[in-house]
Amino acid sequence: MNDSNRTDPSDNPDFDPNRPSAQQARTQAAPENVANRNSLSTEPGWERATLERLVFASLNEQKATRRWKTFVRLSWLAFFVFLVWFALHRGAATTNVSAPHTAVVEIKGEIADGADASAEFVNAALRAAFEDEGAKAVVLLINSPGGSPVQAGMMNDEIVRLKAKHKKPVYAVVGETCASAAYYVAASADRIFVDKASIVGSIGVLMDGFGFTGLMDKLGVERRLMTAGENKGFLDPFSPQTDKQRVYAQAMLDQIHQQFITVVKNGRGKRLKETPEMFSGLFWTGQQAIELGLADQLGSLDYVAREIVKTEEIIDYTRRENVAERLAKKFGAAIGDGAIRTLKTVPAIR
Repeated sequence: MNDSNRTDPSDNPDFDPNRPSAQQARTQAAPENVANRNSLSTEPGWERATLERLVFASLNEQKATRRWKTFVRLSWLAFFVFLVWFALHRGAATTNVSAPHTAVVEIKGEIADGADASAEFVNAALRAAFEDEGAKAVVLLINSPGGSPVQAGMMNDEIVRLKAKHKKPVYAVVGETCASAAYYVAASADRIFVDKASIVGSIGVLMDGFGFTGLMDKLGVERRLMTAGENKGFLDPFSPQTDKQRVYAQAMLDQIHQQFITVVKNGRGKRLKETPEMFSGLFWTGQQAIELGLADQLGSLDYVAREIVKTEEIIDYTRRENVAERLAKKFGAAIGDGAIRTLKTVPAIR
């Protein structure tokens, strides 16, 4: 390169020969920064200050953790309080006086303790319906294959009591099925309405189970059951059934069956056209049930409200297990209840 093209710093009017260059300034400042950092680390008590900062940071973290745990526990407590409150005030119709209407209580699915179609839920709904002065009649909307005779008996007794107390008519409207324990309940109604293809009847009682004694003998499995009491192992599926036990069980079933027959006869009265098969456990279509006197006529819920009760307004009083109760069962008693149900070997009567 030609030296004539170089720029002489002295030609710059702002040039100061005594001022250090940028590179020289950085070189001079570096030792000063290092010295400052060294002076901080060599100040007396710096180790204690650092340790104090670490301790306080740890304490603050522990406080935050405790606050979070307290918040979570209080949240769960509030949640369970809400569950209890919601369960105690679950969605049933109120007993306030309302405009004239037809009250409906649904009995759907298996009739059993703990189910939606349990005496606890159904009877509570029935009481609310009967106590409402606006309810001109109570309709049992039934679609159930049956279930527990105990639960059905409790419903039947409550319906009879409420009818006598409040002097209101009760009608049963059958959907798909009204069999066994469901018909036990329907028999308490003043009139029973069915569809021509509904399944009605099955007036009988059964107790089912299995016996594995023959299979155990083939497999070489020995049953070691120890009891205190001659009949404590009664109905054990892994033990042979004696003639005495069979006779005893049959007598018990016959007694419950007779209770069922009595309820049907009292409820239906002279409308029954009794046949040898009527109480044998057979079931019939809705049209056949009308011919036998087990039902009164064809009709739906709307028909009964409009033509029989003369009040088209329909209010549903049915009580059902709500979301809060399902969650409560999952978090509590349902776990133990499920285990007990799984371990049960005694057949149910239905």
